[in-house]
Amino acid sequence: MELKAVRKISDYEWEIPVDYRPDMRVPVRLFASRDMLESSLEDLSLDQAVNAATLPGLVGHVVVMPDMHQGYGFPIGGVAATRYPDGVISPGAIGYDINCGVRLLGSQIRLEEAEPFLEDLAIALDHYCPSGVGKQGHLSLTQAELDAVCREGSRWALKKGMASEQDLRRTEEEGRIEGADPAKISQRARQRGINQLGTLGSGNHFIEVDVVEQVFDPEAAAVMGLEEGMLTLLIHCGSRGLGHQVCSDYVQLLQPAVKRYQIKLPDRELVCAPMNSPEGEDYMAAMRAAANFAFCNRQVLAHYARQAFEEVLAGKVKNWHLHQVYDLAHNIGKVETHRVGGEDVRVCVHRKGATRAFGPGAPGIPVEYSKTGQPVFVPGSMGTASWVLVGTEGSMERSFGSSCHGAGRVMSRSRAKKEVRGERLRNELQAEGIHIRAGSMAGLAEEAPQAYKDVDDVVKAVQGAGIAKKVARLRPVVVIKG
Repeated sequence: MELKAVRKISDYEWEIPVDYRPDMRVPVRLFASRDMLESSLEDLSLDQAVNAATLPGLVGHVVVMPDMHQGYGFPIGGVAATRYPDGVISPGAIGYDINCGVRLLGSQIRLEEAEPFLEDLAIALDHYCPSGVGKQGHLSLTQAELDAVCREGSRWALKKGMASEQDLRRTEEEGRIEGADPAKISQRARQRGINQLGTLGSGNHFIEVDVVEQVFDPEAAAVMGLEEGMLTLLIHCGSRGLGHQVCSDYVQLLQPAVKRYQIKLPDRELVCAPMNSPEGEDYMAAMRAAANFAFCNRQVLAHYARQAFEEVLAGKVKNWHLHQVYDLAHNIGKVETHRVGGEDVRVCVHRKGATRAFGPGAPGIPVEYSKTGQPVFVPGSMGTASWVLVGTEGSMERSFGSSCHGAGRVMSRSRAKKEVRGERLRNELQAEGIHIRAGSMAGLAEEAPQAYKDVDDVVKAVQGAGIAKKVARLRPVVVIKG
């Protein structure tokens, strides 16, 4: 891919036209600054977006966000909508960590009153919210309970006293996607997930205590209960080994379907099947089950995080309670209605490393956010800022109600481990007043700030493009990494 193939629409919006390659079914729409666009040419993310534009049943255009980088078949930071039910569903366009997502909890705890206890809080969070590859949680599920989690999502946690009705109301899909079928999950996926509910995982997953550093939209911040100087808690994780195995299983199971339905693909990693085929229906049922597991996982982690806050801060601060702001997915396939070409079309929106960002008045968001738009969270790299945004009318019109999901990698994990010393990084972060808990120094090095794009630039791009709006900037004071 060369830059001359990309047509400029505005400073933050670009297009690869449908005639760039004869097998493209729709154009590719890019939201990024010119500098970001140029840097994206260093990997295959734009080529992958063009490949994705060949999938059967696509409508509108394939969308790529400013945090774009190369993924499995489909670029991370990509969005594609296929006509429901005869368009295709592609596991690679959803991702291996199904319903990896972010939950934000707010508080009335001022940084200065909690500061003497932050080290104790880091230790407690690390204890209550286990992290790391294959790590087991505090819960031990039976097979029947695992089935219930996969069917009920966060509502299972509500029944167990680990959630409130407000938690569920302020979760995408209220923490449960209909149509899940645990019977479509393999025994291997069950084995990997059954002891992992309430665990954080590894890689870029984290729990952060942040302070609201600056508010840009006072009205939206007030609705969310966010105030400058107050602490918040970010939880970033997904469906753990269960979801990863579901994706692995169906990438293999769908390979024969491509031949059976005579689908021509430029890259076998885009393996797919029609949604109304037996193979497509099975994957969607399994993917939804994994998504429900992930919603429940973040809910259980929130429950244990609240216990950590109570243990450390009760009696020492005026109000240690954490209220839910919102929880949303960024690796998922969702059946939604969007306006395309002047008509309302039922589609399956594949979001891979892209966050739902419904604007004001959109259906399916909590009534308290109907005026401001749905909250959107953009975590930075470890040690840098994170952002709270809201969706806009522009996102509904031009990006299938979607926005970016993070900073976006610019350095592979292997390269980061070669170039960054974990111990030095930990010392540097602690010198900045950030309390760090990490499973290993190698894992810490993988997530070094220099391995990611500047999150402020990413947010500037989506606001400049009009598909999200700034609400608040958060600064980390405690980081728990797998």
